Amino acid sequence: MEVSEILLTILESVVFIVKSLYFVLEAIVLKFVPVSYRAKDVSGETVLVTGAGSGLGRLMSIRFAKLGCRLVLWDINKAGLDETANAVKQHGAISYTYVCDLSSRDDIYTAADKVKQEVGSVDILVNNAGIVTGKKFLDCPDSLIQKTMEVNTSAHFWTCKAFLPAMLDKNHGHIVNVASSAGLVGVNGLADYCASKFAAVGFDESLRYEFIAQGKTGVHTTVVCPYYINTGMFTGVKTKFPRILPIVEPEDAVDRIMNAVLVNQHIVMIPGILYLFMALKGLIPTKAGLLFAEHFGINNCMDDFTGRQKQE
Repeated sequence: MEVSEILLTILESVVFIVKSLYFVLEAIVLKFVPVSYRAKDVSGETVLVTGAGSGLGRLMSIRFAKLGCRLVLWDINKAGLDETANAVKQHGAISYTYVCDLSSRDDIYTAADKVKQEVGSVDILVNNAGIVTGKKFLDCPDSLIQKTMEVNTSAHFWTCKAFLPAMLDKNHGHIVNVASSAGLVGVNGLADYCASKFAAVGFDESLRYEFIAQGKTGVHTTVVCPYYINTGMFTGVKTKFPRILPIVEPEDAVDRIMNAVLVNQHIVMIPGILYLFMALKGLIPTKAGLLFAEHFGINNCMDDFTGRQKQE
């Protein structure tokens, strides 16, 4: 290796270290800066929320309405959609509702075409719709496994294919993928659900790298990885240490999600202790990780799961 090549390698290494330290320090400093001081203005933007007929989807729709956005609401449940539309109307927001089966690619593309014709381009896409079977892998019918993957994963592909090109053209937009902490660590009794959410996490990260590689710095992604949320979707789930790892209240989850979107945070884990747990996962041996899951009740949290008749 020539001297010039050695010097170039050293220089690149120094730049890499300096930039890495800067980004770490920047992240630490920003933790202490209130969101209100660095939040972006989303007023007037068009926000599409899937699974908007109930739960987190409805709450997020209301929050975006309060920020002056116009809403495009998707759900398979028309009655739920109408309730959400009435709720956002009370905050002065315009909304457009579309009944859409998120397990059907054709349904998604048909609804997307209608949105583009009747509303226009979408600035913020919230992939929120999700389902859970809550069955052990061998007890879960093939059709339910397939539907879990279609709603929790494939639907993200099709909505992004429909609305991402306009965002890239304008170099402006935000995609929010609601995944789960079960997309970061395996859980007994949630094999299909974990697989779908791991895929959603990987999809979000890959998209973000694609945008950076293309120089599209104005298009952002946020992946949301919460613990169990008290929306009824995971009725019967229990937590062994509620003070350390509590069942999350929907309003608290939406507070964290909205703050993350407004400051372009890449990943949000709820509650915050999950950041520590995920760091430990990468450091401790597998057997220690299994012991950890047993101690914190992760292996038994789904034992009394009942869920609900209609998934959001």
